[in-house]
Amino acid sequence: MTEETPQAVRDAVAERDAFEEREDDYAVATTRFDATVRAAPGASDRATAFTVTVEVPTLAGAVDGEVGEAVQEGWFDTFERRLAEAPAATRASVDPELTLAVAGETVTVTYEFAFGNAARGLDVARTFVEYVEGTYVEGVVPGYDYRPPVSDLLSQAGQGDGERGGTPL
Repeated sequence: MTEETPQAVRDAVAERDAFEEREDDYAVATTRFDATVRAAPGASDRATAFTVTVEVPTLAGAVDGEVGEAVQEGWFDTFERRLAEAPAATRASVDPELTLAVAGETVTVTYEFAFGNAARGLDVARTFVEYVEGTYVEGVVPGYDYRPPVSDLLSQAGQGDGERGGTPL
């Protein structure tokens, strides 16, 4: 971990099984998607700045077969709108900056926020990661055959063998 990571965050990570320390950040172990949390000193002495990053496949990237452009665009627009609602899931007063970037068949979701309590901020970061995963699964479009990790998530959610999607967002 870099020296920039506040000690309070390091201590909080040590008390939680959901995070795996890496060289520059923490991997979040509670999701099947690639998710990381990075922490740095915030603008004030008491705040910690968090950057949460989750990489998920685009709809076309998760499906075996073709997905029409209109379906892809509608899925992405809905996904983005739903992700903006994530702060309500945190039970904390937080106003993150949300960005989504698409590169190939991957959507990178990033939440950036500052929080006064490092341990609680880490919990908020984990909530954002899990919210992205849950929102993604809720947004799976029925009628397509999905590849891992999406098919695994669908099976875990009790939607049969994970090959056909459930209800759309």
